[in-house]
Amino acid sequence: MLILKLLKESFVFAYGSVMVNKLRTLLSLLGITIGIFAIISVFTIVDSLERNIRESISVLGDDVVYVQKWPWEFSSDFPWWVYMRRPVPDLRDYEEIRRRSQFSGGVAFSVSTSAQVRYGSTFLNRTGIWANSHDFQDIRHFEIQQGRYFTPYESAAGRNLAIIGDEIARNLFEGADPINREIQISGRKVTVIGVVSREGSNILGGGSLDEMVLLPLNFARSIFNIRSDRLNPMIMVKALPGVPNQELIDELQFILRSARRLQPAVEDNFALNQASAITRGLDQIFVMINMVGWIIGGFSILVGGFGIANIMFVSVKERTNIIGIQKSLGAKNYFILLQFLYESVLLAVAGGLLGLLFIFTGTLLVSTFSEFTITLTFSNIMLGLLVSAVIGVIAGYAPAYSASRLNPVEAINHTF
Repeated sequence: MLILKLLKESFVFAYGSVMVNKLRTLLSLLGITIGIFAIISVFTIVDSLERNIRESISVLGDDVVYVQKWPWEFSSDFPWWVYMRRPVPDLRDYEEIRRRSQFSGGVAFSVSTSAQVRYGSTFLNRTGIWANSHDFQDIRHFEIQQGRYFTPYESAAGRNLAIIGDEIARNLFEGADPINREIQISGRKVTVIGVVSREGSNILGGGSLDEMVLLPLNFARSIFNIRSDRLNPMIMVKALPGVPNQELIDELQFILRSARRLQPAVEDNFALNQASAITRGLDQIFVMINMVGWIIGGFSILVGGFGIANIMFVSVKERTNIIGIQKSLGAKNYFILLQFLYESVLLAVAGGLLGLLFIFTGTLLVSTFSEFTITLTFSNIMLGLLVSAVIGVIAGYAPAYSASRLNPVEAINHTF
């Protein structure tokens, strides 16, 4: 109880000193405020950016393998000249995988491009066109708010039908019911049979079906050259429940090497991509960004720490007589030490709280006036307060220690 009472008294002394010198207190905590603002704002933006990117990547599917010409790589020695000579995946590869794969729960061939889409006098230039085989609905999860999906017969026969995104429906039909209406894609008439539920935009600018037109692959073949590299032909293979991606990748590698008659010593002329490759690359990027955040904010914190230390030395000089009186009345060294440490920590934490308040206000403004959502997480709040407190202890220890070691007689007779 005695220790708690002494701690409380030390805190009261420190709080009183801080409140008496309001201007000096404000100037002292500005450095910490700027430092905490710099560090935690970087972490908050990076965390929000990472969360939004990972949500965007999640639409690719954790259990889906993409057979493509180009690999998803982040390395600096990317041998593009080797990959350029590779053939694009074709329908023969697709049929071989469908026929021979034992670990796949769905296989779809896909091409994508852009074209003009017109309805009456309204037209949209460079609209995303995504043509897929019928199993696309089993691999890429989406909901249809109006109409329906293609039937197996319609997909196989290549009927001139389309499913459009929510944004396409809004811009083309302006509130009218789009179902069973004809639109034109590159001059070809297509009947709309469905509208995809709104998915919202994502930070990568892709993956959302809001601004896409879905076509049966066999109909798209009559409009576009699906063997062209420009259409990014790919085969999407979804693993059966309980089958690890690596087992599916090993099986696909065997099937494709066999189908393309590659000799054992010859390298693969295809890429088997998965979402985890992107997330691994992102992990490395965000580690570097966090390091930069610590460096930028660290200098600000360092300046703020020197500011607090300087103010604390001045405070010790001003209150030397009071310290002498306290020690002559029986105050212990640790009481004086804690008194000044409390004051230093109080200044630093107050500066940290002010910095966090600025960040929180900024996140509200950004989230309100833009589609990018930024959230100040509890972990970042605690990190900001912890860093502030640690800086307060480090910056205030030397002044507090010098105050605790003062001789009572000399301190009482000291003139500032």
